[in-house]
Amino acid sequence: MNINARETPAVAPFDSAKLDRLMEEAGIDVIVATSKHNTQYLMGGYKFIFFAAMDAIGHSRYLPVVVYERGAPDHAAYLGNRMEGGEHQNNPFWTPTVYTATWGTIDAAALAIEHLKKIGKAGTRIGIEPAFLPSDARDALGAGLEGARFIDATHTLERLRAIKTPDELAKLRTASELITQAMNATIASAREGSTKTEIIEQLRREETTRGLHFEYCLLTLGSSHNRAASPQAWGKGEVLSIDSGGNYHGYIGDLCRMGVLGEPDDELEDLLAEVDAIQHKAFARVQAGAFGREMIEAAEAELKASPSAVFTDFFCHGMGLISHEAPFLMTNHPVAYEGIDADRPLEAGMVLSVETTMLHPKRGFIKLEDTLAVTETGYEMFGSTGRGWNRGGA
Repeated sequence: MNINARETPAVAPFDSAKLDRLMEEAGIDVIVATSKHNTQYLMGGYKFIFFAAMDAIGHSRYLPVVVYERGAPDHAAYLGNRMEGGEHQNNPFWTPTVYTATWGTIDAAALAIEHLKKIGKAGTRIGIEPAFLPSDARDALGAGLEGARFIDATHTLERLRAIKTPDELAKLRTASELITQAMNATIASAREGSTKTEIIEQLRREETTRGLHFEYCLLTLGSSHNRAASPQAWGKGEVLSIDSGGNYHGYIGDLCRMGVLGEPDDELEDLLAEVDAIQHKAFARVQAGAFGREMIEAAEAELKASPSAVFTDFFCHGMGLISHEAPFLMTNHPVAYEGIDADRPLEAGMVLSVETTMLHPKRGFIKLEDTLAVTETGYEMFGSTGRGWNRGGA
């Protein structure tokens, strides 16, 4: 199915001038985006529900494609599955050209080649996402686009998404608030003898009931640092850490809160206070114009002075459509990427995940993870409830 009819100029649902500038800086003439998160972003939030939780179909896989030529939104195209024709009929896509004709990777690549030839960009500098472009599709593009030079556009698209729009911020705020509500309710409902598997299942229900798509829960009980589901049961006086990711209209919420079965003793109060103090040292350095390394240095200085420094770690990363995206603030810690944004100023609209993790040898896994949106004068915290000790069995 090929739809190519538009009476008015195409208006992209993203900052096309910014993308044009980023593409020029990277030496890219046209982008062929193939990751779910970037095709969703370039399509103004659209994601085909049939493949939301899977990719494989028959002998191949679903491969959505967005083609965007620098400075020419009227040449943009969306390439989707045959079933997406109905989606386009009900809510027309913004791209002037829409192909809903694919079932796998090779036919998606063939349509991309056809469109690039149609707009006169077959032999130019083409930006691709190497980690999200299957090898058979990549080979097909190479064979069908004589003279083309392929350039990694991953960084270009990460920069495009780094500053969130008001609508994106609202979704991230909602995701965070709903997750903390679900975690607080889950901790309160857990009892002595509740197993990790049961508690995780309860969280899944709490998040789903609130309109989130449950993605994961990392849970510890007692002195254990193991965060996988198991028959381990919660006992009186033991701590619980609950770290969960929930998805709201494509945007990730990722937070961690603490529970205790009974009343926290003085040692537990002190340990969580140490974690919270490190978090707040980082928070205090967050505002537009501040360098990313400033918050890291402030948090690490507080951590170094902490009585529990030897088994405590601090980490900070950007987040949005995915759980680790620009700004990239720390190198290989713990996720293997370079902290290329540590010496760049933070910008209003960026969203950060700030986390301090204590692996106490006797009291267990004690952690806070918070979500901050950078503002001109400081920050706004999303999902701020439940940052102290939450009582189980309430």
